[in-house]
Amino acid sequence: MRTKAATNKAQAGDPLAKAEEMKFLPAKHDKQAEIIDAFIRVIEGLYAHLPLKRAMYGIDPVQQLRRLKQRLDPLGGGAFHRELADIIRSLRDAHTVYVGPKDLAGQVARLPFLIEAYEEEGKPKYMVSKVVEGLVSDPQFTEGVELDWWNGVPIATAIDARARNELGGRPDSGRARAVESLTFRSLRYEPPPDEHWVVVGYRTRPKKGPSQEREVRIPWTVITPEEGPEAISPASAAAAALAVNPVAADVRRAKKLMFNPTLWRQEVDASKAKVAVDANGNVRGRFSDNVSAKIRPTQSGVFGHLRLWGFDLADDDGFLDEVIEILDQLPQEGLVIDLRTNPGGLIWAAERLLQLFTPERVEPCRFSLLATDATRELAKVRQNEAILGPWLASLTSALETGELYSQALPITPPELCNNIGQVYSGPVVAVVDATTYSAGDLFAAGFVDNRIGTMVTVGEATGAGGANVWSAETLAALTVGSPIEFRLLPDGAGFTVSIRRATRVGASAGLPIEDIGVGGHHRYSLTRDDLIHSNKDLFQYCGQLLAASPRTAMKVTAANGSLSISTTDLSSVDVYADAHPIGGSIAVTDSSPTSLPLPSFEEALEVRGFKGSVLKQRRAIRA
Repeated sequence: MRTKAATNKAQAGDPLAKAEEMKFLPAKHDKQAEIIDAFIRVIEGLYAHLPLKRAMYGIDPVQQLRRLKQRLDPLGGGAFHRELADIIRSLRDAHTVYVGPKDLAGQVARLPFLIEAYEEEGKPKYMVSKVVEGLVSDPQFTEGVELDWWNGVPIATAIDARARNELGGRPDSGRARAVESLTFRSLRYEPPPDEHWVVVGYRTRPKKGPSQEREVRIPWTVITPEEGPEAISPASAAAAALAVNPVAADVRRAKKLMFNPTLWRQEVDASKAKVAVDANGNVRGRFSDNVSAKIRPTQSGVFGHLRLWGFDLADDDGFLDEVIEILDQLPQEGLVIDLRTNPGGLIWAAERLLQLFTPERVEPCRFSLLATDATRELAKVRQNEAILGPWLASLTSALETGELYSQALPITPPELCNNIGQVYSGPVVAVVDATTYSAGDLFAAGFVDNRIGTMVTVGEATGAGGANVWSAETLAALTVGSPIEFRLLPDGAGFTVSIRRATRVGASAGLPIEDIGVGGHHRYSLTRDDLIHSNKDLFQYCGQLLAASPRTAMKVTAANGSLSISTTDLSSVDVYADAHPIGGSIAVTDSSPTSLPLPSFEEALEVRGFKGSVLKQRRAIRA
């Protein structure tokens, strides 16, 4: 476990000027040309969203890169890196970014407070929802004060100005990222603050008496929150199945260090942790950086709250096992799955999780590559056979058919999306917002498209990141020794790129997620009470939705040669051994369990529960 003194030091950080000394080195002319050539090769040959971005924003990044290469002589190192970063940022794709030198890895510029938006009388307001004690000189600057000014600019104007340069396809997602970046910037992936301190104009909101208008000057500092304990290595097999916003992933870690230092301090020993309830009623285990849970009493009943913080983990089997164990400790009357601010991570983990909440078969999202010579050759590389082999035939036929993209195929094998099955009985509500991104987008799309439950969006939709993302390290590892080998960039620079675009299934089959996102069944605007009192109004709203949802339940146990089936509001069950039906439908009642001789099976015994002719519950017992 990290010590409290070490945690306090990590929170305090270093002056911004120290990080500025480690900005991009002034690359020499030949290295600058090498970097540009690599980006032209990646954007023109591999970038999955190139046709979309050209059409949507009227840009030509490949031509811009060629023009930059022509103007290298008069450009210094700093100007070169800024212009290159601006070209890549013009794609407005948080998956595709220019990555700074390794010396900046994990470094986040931060102010010691958090800003969140809420709505009052139809207008947006901006409130300080968290402050780190002892790091702001003004004792009146506390949680609950409202912001009016930012460096002398009205706060709404300052946010709109930042939103124009943020990596968000929709205006609301750009504003959501702008609010976050007012106080947190990942230095390896985005420009550092121009100013070394900010002057914040704020208003107190006391329970009694008039409010006061005040001003405080707060310096930027740089912290290094380190990767999570389950972080994925760029050289691992899982690295080719990522969908993550790297900026948001760094910021999420920084927020944990600043505002939940006890958990940050404890996570060194997380690999040994067992699922348990802590003193605050939170259910956590080994994957505490990715998932936690709590029981939430509301006026409509007592429900479970499953918080999915992120999918940055390599062991999806272990993750699912832990979620199943957590769900067993929550009320079965209804569940809120909260994916707000989830930056994504491992696609397998996000999509496989869906099966735990539905009796129906889950269909994962589909992914396709841009049909180019580069993607075709990439799919031919021997070490990529398992990763890209299924796409090779359609990439090859595109030469004759003129198709823009390959065939759309799943990254997560459908059999793995259904190899566990339903474990949670009650109705489910998912909550997302404009910062739910990448694998978070994919979970949301699967939740809606597979008709698992009701989805509530705080704002218009999810963050709209629809792609599988590879880093420069992953691309280099998967092409080493091949005719199309990609080498790491000089001066410690790098990139991430959207290499396979995601499209939806079900009633929305074929629709892209990028720059559109996933809309919910209901929209919700956060209130001031939500920010002050742990989402009080939001959970009341979700509780009403859960209470109004029809509820069935089924519990299946096998012991001592007998199969016991307890049900709620079901009319019949069917039993299958290794996918073969055992007898006919069996009528059931709520009053007493149904007992049957335990059928023999080699792989799986499955019980399906029906209300009338509609499948409502399904449980599987594996051999």
